[in-house]
Amino acid sequence: MTDPVLRFAGSELSFGERTLWRDLDLDVAPGEFVAVLGPNGSGKTTLLRTVLGQVTATAGTMTVDGRVGYVPQQHADDSDTMMLRGRDLVGFGVDGTSWGLGLRGLRSRRAAVDAALAEVDATRYATSPVGLLSGGEQQRLRIAQALTRDPAILLCDEPLASLDLASQQLVVDLLDARRRRADTAILFVTHELNPILPFVDRVVYLAGGQFRVGTVDEVMNSATLTELYGSPIDVLRVGGRLVVVGGEDAHHCVEHGYADATGHVTGAAS
Repeated sequence: MTDPVLRFAGSELSFGERTLWRDLDLDVAPGEFVAVLGPNGSGKTTLLRTVLGQVTATAGTMTVDGRVGYVPQQHADDSDTMMLRGRDLVGFGVDGTSWGLGLRGLRSRRAAVDAALAEVDATRYATSPVGLLSGGEQQRLRIAQALTRDPAILLCDEPLASLDLASQQLVVDLLDARRRRADTAILFVTHELNPILPFVDRVVYLAGGQFRVGTVDEVMNSATLTELYGSPIDVLRVGGRLVVVGGEDAHHCVEHGYADATGHVTGAAS
């Protein structure tokens, strides 16, 4: 059996009287694509921060076997990076913001940046100011930045947010290509399951201090989500897409952009 690249064992994370999860057991295998879903404030990003070592669980253990790469959201107002060249943004994955590397270090840095740019087909953006690139092109560079570490697992924190459908598909295809080529696991936080639905191996769904882990079919169904939320939830398949609709408590769907106040479906599952 293959050893996991990420393991949560009996993990609990609480802040005062508020518990985000308890007794979480999760092994992520090399090359596995795991989607992390749930409402705002349920702990999705905090789960990634735990893997990054920025948050310490209050019980249990978390171990990572190999390097970790991180792909953030695309922010239109990220003024700190807009004037950087593409290769400078990617280079932060090698050395942060440190420039005192010496000649040998600079050569090694350039080689790592060039390799990452080539892997995501972004060499042509190397000298372009980041602010002049489209959202999809910027996310291509951020994936390259994460790949400079040759990670065993990629943590993706809503990397499709604010992107159009074509750019979303581009980002997902790049991530899937990497995991197939290098057996890199992916932990993917998202509010939109449908763009990644064909690629997902398992789902971690966080809600109200509880969680469910399983395949898409095991988790994204009416019975499981109704139990998790404690109120009626319907999960429908429409044209190959998943749609989540609240029953009498449609506010669940309103809050997360699935339905309007009458329960009319306006979006897809997240």
